[in-house]
Amino acid sequence: MSPPAAGPTRDPLDWPFFGPEHRAHAERLDTFVAEGGLAGLDHADVDGTCRRLAARLGEAGLLDAAVPEPHQDGDAISSRKLCLARETLAWHDGLADFAFAMQGLGTGAVALAGSDALKRAVLPKVRRGEWLAAFALSERDAGSDVAAMSCAARPDGDGYVLDGEKTWISNGGIAGVYTVFARSGERPGTRGISAFVVFPDDPGFSVTERIEVIAPHPLATIRFDNCRIPASRRLGAPGEGFKIAMRTLDIFRASVAAAALGFARRALDEALSHAPNRRMLGGTLADLQLTQGALGDMATGIDAAALLTYRAAWRRDVQGLPTTREAAMAKMTATETAQAVIDRAVQMFGGRGVRSGETVERLYREIRALRIYEGATEVQKLIVARELLKASARAPA
Repeated sequence: MSPPAAGPTRDPLDWPFFGPEHRAHAERLDTFVAEGGLAGLDHADVDGTCRRLAARLGEAGLLDAAVPEPHQDGDAISSRKLCLARETLAWHDGLADFAFAMQGLGTGAVALAGSDALKRAVLPKVRRGEWLAAFALSERDAGSDVAAMSCAARPDGDGYVLDGEKTWISNGGIAGVYTVFARSGERPGTRGISAFVVFPDDPGFSVTERIEVIAPHPLATIRFDNCRIPASRRLGAPGEGFKIAMRTLDIFRASVAAAALGFARRALDEALSHAPNRRMLGGTLADLQLTQGALGDMATGIDAAALLTYRAAWRRDVQGLPTTREAAMAKMTATETAQAVIDRAVQMFGGRGVRSGETVERLYREIRALRIYEGATEVQKLIVARELLKASARAPA
């Protein structure tokens, strides 16, 4: 059997969303992989692998696409470069995509709303891959419903005291810096949440549980017991935490769609490599019209999702316009499409498709979480609908 292509197709780089700098960025990513940047990954050692990946990506300068320099604003991040990186890394290895993305998501709020001193203390170490970063928003009863958050931050002298718990925290237990969102109580609901930077050696911080999931990733529950931090580590003004979190997610949500594209393209490439070589019914699997129809559906779905993804990224980068609706459309469509594409690839592989260690089996486990994190598909539908209703209400009669 001939192996699949050496990486995701670069045909989309000919679309009008991209310029020479994006083609150069794609070449840097391909060179990183070709020179062994993802070699020797041990998924049985998730913590160590994530540390090594972040260090390699930082040394290669590739984390620059996810984490701005201290003197830059968080809005300086290029959505198109972010998406190209995630699509490429996800095609090769889901944990590599995760390690890259979390460096950006975990420090996005610092880049957007941190003081100059805090940016200088945090961003360079994360850009170099010396520290792993974490984004601590979710709680047991406050995932999609952020307003139900109970982790609290009370002012105390010249600082704050944090009490409560966060769970499903990526890089929990191994991060060198955590962006934490807690209820500070200035106003009801989401208007009474503030954002803070917490370090793992802060007294009162602890990791209470490591969480294992179907596709190995470092996840944990973290706890704050009378955890005192200086007021200088608050991000933005009191009560602005929810707004900062949503601005961060708006930057990175389209990149989740790009990661899904990487998984879907790899599944299609695996299917295209397998089908012409699988003997069946006097011919090959590729000779069957049912197979050809499935491949046509897979390719069309991927291109449709890619157009939505890079439209959202282009709209933010070039037009400087809000992308809440567009990013939600892209995330919803790309992740759901990738799930369907990968499922069809598994079906084409038959019994091999569910054998542990097969590429399509790994992809089947990897894609499932993307339909949930950074806003489940159902939440994306609500976001799209609300944005449509708001626009309709503003339209002249």
